[in-house]
Amino acid sequence: MNEEKDVEEQPKPLVLEKLEAHHSDALLAQDEARGSVVLVVRKDQAYAVLEYLKTDPELAYTYLVDVTAVDNSQMESELMQFDYARFMVVYHLYSYQGQGRVRVKVPVHENDLRITSVTGLWQGANWLERETYDMFGIDFEGHPDLRRILMPDDFEGHPLRKDYPLRGRGERESFNFDKQNV
Repeated sequence: MNEEKDVEEQPKPLVLEKLEAHHSDALLAQDEARGSVVLVVRKDQAYAVLEYLKTDPELAYTYLVDVTAVDNSQMESELMQFDYARFMVVYHLYSYQGQGRVRVKVPVHENDLRITSVTGLWQGANWLERETYDMFGIDFEGHPDLRRILMPDDFEGHPLRKDYPLRGRGERESFNFDKQNV
């Protein structure tokens, strides 16, 4: 008796098919996790890929849900996989046309913390990129107003980096809570 079950191969998501056809050289990795497609793309081609995801009529990822970053400095396997890029800038996109969610991750090396701003594609990226800049120190080139948004202007450091001390650097005692970040 043959107990092997016929496993139907799932069709490849449309977003993967289209990116492999139009931007295959930009893709470093691809996966599916928790109902969404996860892509890792080259930093120098990230803007073009994001623009394609937004403007292609079949994909139409018109809603930028979030922009953030991840510090992989203490995750050796992640560092090795992407040429020791310490940070991953992460874009969460959503398509109202039925394509669902896609997560685009872009490796950023510590010695070159610059990436092109996507405020020209999504106006909502303005504050999201400012928050990522403030918390991780990643510079979004072409951003119209890149300055701190959560911490005071004279604050030193980036609190969401893994090498930032858990108890801070004495900020609690010397933090000026009355000072405005204008």
